[in-house]
Amino acid sequence: QVQLVESGGGLVQAGGSLRLSCVASGSIPSTNAMAWYRQAPGKEREFVASIRSGWVRSYVDSVRGRFTISRDNAKNMVFLQMNSLKPEDQAVYYCAAVLGIGGYDCWGQGTQVTVSS
Repeated sequence: QVQLVESGGGLVQAGGSLRLSCVASGSIPSTNAMAWYRQAPGKEREFVASIRSGWVRSYVDSVRGRFTISRDNAKNMVFLQMNSLKPEDQAVYYCAAVLGIGGYDCWGQGTQVTVSS
């Protein structure tokens, strides 16, 4: 059973940057998508960004141009570089991976990102 562990969250001022990291305890093929989701208090979990096959990236419109997802397949890691952070980016960020043939079926415990205005 692969486990995902996120790190890198914290408190940052609006306009600042954070880099989130997620490490998998086992190998995840590069053709399998990995993603970041987030959930703010009182809101549903929402998709943020995904990457598969090393270069196919998708972003939610609200972060495009500010966030960058990347992946190190050799280290079984995925990253989320977040720049120009806004208070509305504040949430718990979750790493997710596709292990089977369906959707995202492996999730981390989350890391808190707090953006002060």
